[in-house]
Amino acid sequence: MHHGDHAYCQIATADFAIRVATGIGAFTRDEWDSLAGTARKKAGTSYNPLVSFDFLTALEDSGCAVRRTGWQGHHLRLETPEGRLLGALPCYLKSHSQGEYVFDHGWSDAFERAGGHYYPKLQCSVPFSPVTGPRLLVGSGENASQVKAGLAAGLKLVTDRLGVSSAHVTFATPDDVEVLEAADFLHRTDQQFHFFNEGFSSYDDFLATLASRKRKAMKKERREALADGISIDWLTGKDLTESVWDDFFAFYMDTGGRKWGRPYLNREFFSLIGERMPDDILLVMARRAGRYIAGAINFIGSDALYGRNWGCIEDHPFLHFEVCYHQAIDFAIERKLKVVEAGAQGEHKLARGYRPVTMHSAHYIAHPGLRRAVADYLSRERAEVAAMSDYLDEHTPFRKGEPPGAT
Repeated sequence: MHHGDHAYCQIATADFAIRVATGIGAFTRDEWDSLAGTARKKAGTSYNPLVSFDFLTALEDSGCAVRRTGWQGHHLRLETPEGRLLGALPCYLKSHSQGEYVFDHGWSDAFERAGGHYYPKLQCSVPFSPVTGPRLLVGSGENASQVKAGLAAGLKLVTDRLGVSSAHVTFATPDDVEVLEAADFLHRTDQQFHFFNEGFSSYDDFLATLASRKRKAMKKERREALADGISIDWLTGKDLTESVWDDFFAFYMDTGGRKWGRPYLNREFFSLIGERMPDDILLVMARRAGRYIAGAINFIGSDALYGRNWGCIEDHPFLHFEVCYHQAIDFAIERKLKVVEAGAQGEHKLARGYRPVTMHSAHYIAHPGLRRAVADYLSRERAEVAAMSDYLDEHTPFRKGEPPGAT
């Protein structure tokens, strides 16, 4: 069943139809799984669990990313005129800017002060997830450059037809940003910190790449984190029982509630991902005196471990660093994953062997005046991000003269 209106646009020499779907469930699982990056397929293909059918439908089915919470599904289907799916773009019509991690409050304030309406806007991303992944999703066997160009043009068309202020494609891959820039989207950069596994066979191999003083500090921190009789469990697959989710949700609500007010994810969401994609989830749980006291949720891709939410009900020095960053490195080395992406913010990750990495997003601003102002702002911001990245690269804990091979 398909929801929404048709809009036809002429791109290159082929006719494409753009159709809007109000939920990921308007795609069949087979359709979604045929899109590049969305499912574990044959060896050599990249898989990002945060753009999987299971993850995105869990957000909608649990009521976390729905109209009531300000995330109305507005997903784009690029089809042949006969209705065969060529590509897709996960997208939401939004009445606010929460849960995005790429901040545009300054733009909305300026536009509203000038008499414009910034909301609703289109947000093309994974709700509540500051994780880079494919956005312009291409069907298996299709011409990638044509399909991506069709999706970029289709997003502009839908933005203009709806009469909304803007469309924002965030945490996009550099390839997707290049296509969007060619379609007059504005390029924005930001920074995260990722660990790169240089083919290490053990944590000690990784430590050997650090300067001696940093190596000692890291070992001491890890010892002290577990000093209060704390042990660590890795839970995945069948280990993810409802009782474990109860514990983790208590940590998430306690820490998330104190830090951010009302957390975005509800208890049902965790049950749904536990049912639908248990082998793609790693819970790192800290146990003391016979009960779990802290934990972090990670998602396991074909090449990367994606660290997401953390919470605790007891405070212990350095436990956050152990559970979120050191254990993630241990797991990545054991599973031979190339990268750990540890989420938004956090220059404290630098001292723990995570390197600065540039994030990319692309923004289509319909109003010419707002577009000029944003373009000017972004050119300055890109220069600042690049300068900060250069500065931080000089302050990594790695031994001088032997930088890791990450770019």
